[in-house]
Amino acid sequence: MINQNIKHFRKAKGLSQEEMAVKLNVVRQTVSKWENGLSVPDAQMLIQMAEILEVSVNQLLGIKANTPDLSREFAQLKQALEKKKQDEKLLQQANQKRGLILTLSIAAILIALVIKNETMAIIGIGACILAAAMVLYRHLDLLTRLTTDDVKIGVLRLTTIFDILIFAVVTIFALLSTLNSITFSENDEKILAMVIVFSVIFFSGIICPRLPFSKHTGLRLPWTVQDEETWNIAHRILGYIALPLALLYVACSLTIANFEAVTLAAMIAWIGIPGVVSFVFYAKKRSGK
Repeated sequence: MINQNIKHFRKAKGLSQEEMAVKLNVVRQTVSKWENGLSVPDAQMLIQMAEILEVSVNQLLGIKANTPDLSREFAQLKQALEKKKQDEKLLQQANQKRGLILTLSIAAILIALVIKNETMAIIGIGACILAAAMVLYRHLDLLTRLTTDDVKIGVLRLTTIFDILIFAVVTIFALLSTLNSITFSENDEKILAMVIVFSVIFFSGIICPRLPFSKHTGLRLPWTVQDEETWNIAHRILGYIALPLALLYVACSLTIANFEAVTLAAMIAWIGIPGVVSFVFYAKKRSGK
């Protein structure tokens, strides 16, 4: 690349960035930007630089001596630089959205710890989590680098909408119960919880095999987000076990007295089975077996 060549030939000539800048009638920061690939000298500046460093323009560009079309190389360099700047801008925007989601999540935790009024706490937590989910939904293309016409973005958006609906339902019922607008018996609470858990497990079986590799939506375990093949295996297994597990969960919930233990076992199996299998695969892959 031209930036590496400029640095190489400058050092070979025994010039500092400051000395070279003086000879080219530019500031030292300009030379630094050239050498770090943050900008590219124009054609006239490149010719002056080649004369000072006593090399050919082709050597600075890193192309063969019999290549006459320098303008094409300049165009490619400019295009590469523009793409790099655009990627950096998108990364900065994505980090800002991730920071906002994290801030809203932390705010929800602080509200739960600080606010003693149950009604206000539910409203505050619900608002923060729903706002974070909406930020995720609105900026999925930015956070995942998928285009809006990609079918994969549709799957991610459907999953995010489902998550928002489930949390909204839970928040509304919790708020109404706190305000005594509706009254739940112990059995009613059990049935509502069972329906929500069943819906989440069942929906995961439908959607998970179609989820693209993403660090924002899906089974985000330390090893699944590191390797796409491991991710795909974990989500295929979720697709296989979700329906049988959901039906077994309902059957056990209706026949076993300890509802909390049944729900905990179902959640452990739901995450644990694909988690363990994918981890074993990932470990073997990393070890080269």
